[in-house]
Amino acid sequence: MSPLVTAYLTLFAAIVSEVIGSAFLQRSAQFTKLVPTAMMVVFYVVSFYLLSLALRALPLGFAYAIWAGLGIVLTASIGFFVFKQSLDTPALVGIGFIITGVLIMNLLSHSTGH
Repeated sequence: MSPLVTAYLTLFAAIVSEVIGSAFLQRSAQFTKLVPTAMMVVFYVVSFYLLSLALRALPLGFAYAIWAGLGIVLTASIGFFVFKQSLDTPALVGIGFIITGVLIMNLLSHSTGH
């Protein structure tokens, strides 16, 4: 497998770990519940470790923008579907802009040499 494919898979795993950590952050009730708080810490540490591995082949600004952008979109989705939090029209438009930005970076940018 090419280093670039490995980097993207690792970055995706970092994003998923960060989103799971954020879900546990919600469940931790401001760090008053031990198990969700511990799980949040574990998933955040795993996420940053995997992000650091992805940085072997991806530029920092590019990888971090994708990590943060997709993390926001997926976390908002978890908030909506799991925690029954509402998303109004401006929030949905903003999420659309984030997705558009990630697509532009991946499809049109020459920053990663893909």
